[in-house]
Amino acid sequence: MTSSSTINVLGIGGSLRDGSQSERALSIALAGAAEMGANTSAFTGAKLALPFYDVMVPERSAEASELVEAVRAADGLIVVSPGYHGALSGLVKNALDYVEDLRPDERPYLHGRGVGLVAVAHGWQAAVTTLDQLRTITHALRGWPTPLGGAVNSAEVKFDEAGGASEERVVETLRLIGRQVVEFARTRQS
Repeated sequence: MTSSSTINVLGIGGSLRDGSQSERALSIALAGAAEMGANTSAFTGAKLALPFYDVMVPERSAEASELVEAVRAADGLIVVSPGYHGALSGLVKNALDYVEDLRPDERPYLHGRGVGLVAVAHGWQAAVTTLDQLRTITHALRGWPTPLGGAVNSAEVKFDEAGGASEERVVETLRLIGRQVVEFARTRQS
């Protein structure tokens, strides 16, 4: 937990394509966290193009170090992955692998952090299996997945540049996930 009452929520996700559907979904979820008064930041797009994580190589690129420090300072996270062939993207998985660098911390891995999870895929099967994998990884990293997760079928739902989507219920679900991350962090603070 940060020492102040301010809640810091870090978003991780998207793809290398700026403005991807998954990056837009992340923006909406982070907006939900911001509505609750949280400070938000995000690792998306080119910032996810990190060297492959290798526990045996202690040196980190500047970008990888920035990610690790951002996770360390976060009170909660929102992770959004595109679903590729029924699984999370390699970019998102590699970013989550860097959480291993927090192993020796007083608050190791994602311990004590609420984690909102969303999968965006062209079809329900890939969206649901990707969300399930994100939940499994979050549990393995000692994080607390929010009660609500998001599986978004991009064959049916399109996100726009203005921060909305073709289905208002999807926007509300994503914002609620962001709010749940902040609610969990506030509960931990008190």
